[in-house]
Amino acid sequence: MTAHRLLVAGTHSGVGKTTVALALMAALRARGLTVQPFKVGPDFIDPGHHSAVCGRTSRNLDTWMLPEAAVRATFERACTDADAVVIEGVMGLFDGRGADDWRGSSADVARLLEVPVVLVVDAAAQAASVAAVVKGFAEFDPRVRVVGVICNRVAGPRHYDYLAPAIRQYTNVVPLGWLPRREDWRIPERHLGLTTIEEHPRDWAYLGRALTETVDLELLLKLTQSSNRPAMTEIATPATQRERRVAVARDAAFCFYYPENLELLAGAGAELVFFSPLTDAALPSDTDLLYLGGGYPELHAARFSSNRPMLDSMRAYHRAGSTIYAECGGLMACCRELVDAEGRNWPMLDLLPARTVMQPRRAALGYVTLTTRQHSLLGPAGTVVRGHEFHYSRLEPLGPLHYAAELDDGRERRPDGLVAGNLYAGYAHLHFGSCPPAARTLLGR
Repeated sequence: MTAHRLLVAGTHSGVGKTTVALALMAALRARGLTVQPFKVGPDFIDPGHHSAVCGRTSRNLDTWMLPEAAVRATFERACTDADAVVIEGVMGLFDGRGADDWRGSSADVARLLEVPVVLVVDAAAQAASVAAVVKGFAEFDPRVRVVGVICNRVAGPRHYDYLAPAIRQYTNVVPLGWLPRREDWRIPERHLGLTTIEEHPRDWAYLGRALTETVDLELLLKLTQSSNRPAMTEIATPATQRERRVAVARDAAFCFYYPENLELLAGAGAELVFFSPLTDAALPSDTDLLYLGGGYPELHAARFSSNRPMLDSMRAYHRAGSTIYAECGGLMACCRELVDAEGRNWPMLDLLPARTVMQPRRAALGYVTLTTRQHSLLGPAGTVVRGHEFHYSRLEPLGPLHYAAELDDGRERRPDGLVAGNLYAGYAHLHFGSCPPAARTLLGR
């Protein structure tokens, strides 16, 4: 069977590519196709929506955080048995690390994987001018093949009658159709981006049906067909040593994890056990490593701080010298207290003499390179791991703090990686795929 592959890209952020990508995934599934979703860049929220629509784990493709070989391997493993592959882009098609560095961009992923691009254009208040936009994107880099365009926020059929002929006349890109202005199709946003699928479930099957009313799905499939299915690549064989039990916090407050991080832990000999710090009374029994990922502890601080049995269980675990790895939201949970956006103060685990304070403006956003300055849970001094930061809270010391690492965001270097006993807590969301030995070191291998 021929597979279909495409990357849904936008001319800029907010153009509607997430809506188009999800509607397309739903429409393809409705045809009985097995759809494998991906997301370009360091994003946790969009992949959650993808996974819910497709019934398969969505994975991140990032040519800045990971070597190209690792990106290819992630892609090939995940889509081997898929009938259709839909990659949602990030920001504008050519927006990457910098003006002269396209790593991390949708264009770089499309180039690397040789996947055709379907461009989403916000056509509101445009007519023939849309052709100039499409032509510019299509011809900007000949290594990136823009094969089709979907016009979003179109006023109606008469409006599209101005758009499609201009695109046909002045470009080599095929107009595939349009979507109307529909505010109810938008996913609500907040300070870290879109709301999660758990908080905002919706009937994407309905949107998939709506897409087929104004978008030529048959033509899109014809433009994106590929007879080359990727070859199966080997998956790391689990270690033969005794499995280490890893308790992974997963609920509405702690939900940001790269699938590859968990798989690398499993490949190094971890037994992954998921639990909820919001609702469970204690850590899973015989836990060897506690993994507190990012998420929204600030939105669930009341429930977390009032779950005294769980907090006591975590504190006792730390006092016993057991291993805790915490990222971003996990770091916030490990501090003494959290001050939410309304100024309310919530007691946290008090494993670190600090508090985090929510603020109206972003405190950090972007790629980072972490380098350890001393031996830590991530490895010896000099261990380098790539990742990204995205948070609105700031850290306020309430006592002496000890840092094991340093972050470099390309503009400045600053300390990260707080240590207290066998706890490592940092703001950076690290991708272990950029440094696979870190997963083994976390397990004490």
